[in-house]
Amino acid sequence: MDSEREPVRVVVVDDEQLVRMALRLVIDGEPDLTVVAEAADGDAAIAVVEEQRPDVVLMDVRMPGRDGLSTTRELLTRRPAPRVLMLTTFDSDDLVLGALRAGALGFVLKDTQPPQILDAVRTVADGNPVLSPAATARVIAAATGPQSAHARRSSREAARKQLSALTERERETARAIADGLGNPEIAQRLHISVATVKAHTSSLFAKLAVENRVQIALLVRDAEE
Repeated sequence: MDSEREPVRVVVVDDEQLVRMALRLVIDGEPDLTVVAEAADGDAAIAVVEEQRPDVVLMDVRMPGRDGLSTTRELLTRRPAPRVLMLTTFDSDDLVLGALRAGALGFVLKDTQPPQILDAVRTVADGNPVLSPAATARVIAAATGPQSAHARRSSREAARKQLSALTERERETARAIADGLGNPEIAQRLHISVATVKAHTSSLFAKLAVENRVQIALLVRDAEE
């Protein structure tokens, strides 16, 4: 990260004070990151984000009162919206999946080692998703888990309708994104330049009305159910 840039401003949201303290210590120890506020629940998070206008919100999934999913949805309606990185344990897959659909850029486990948490904050601050292969597998499992036939059919039809607006090349790009490929790998698969991949991805964002690659991947998965 450019040393001349202002530090990434972070708000930490968790109902456990010890977790907030530990995250603050880790984040504030880095010259390019700073915690500007903490919150113990969703309502407090909305208030401090409105006041502080952070770049990144580290958001606990499960909290008393307004949970992380509801709070994330509310925050992502704001303009400018902060980038949200969810804090979770794997017993929260259902809420994490909802947050990703709402536009959160990814999630990290609470027991993740500090260097990886710091890397995740920086990655999200740059507008890129954070999903490890193991975490992605769990999210996809949650996305394709048991649900009513009507709900699955409705999700499939809605996703297919959105994807129908794409050109063939855009659909191929979306499929590659759903497979977890980065821009260089997509370029290699489709035999096009990285610049062209970026152009197709930008077009996907506009046509599908999404804000990140995770949402594209989830739409593709929904359409295939």
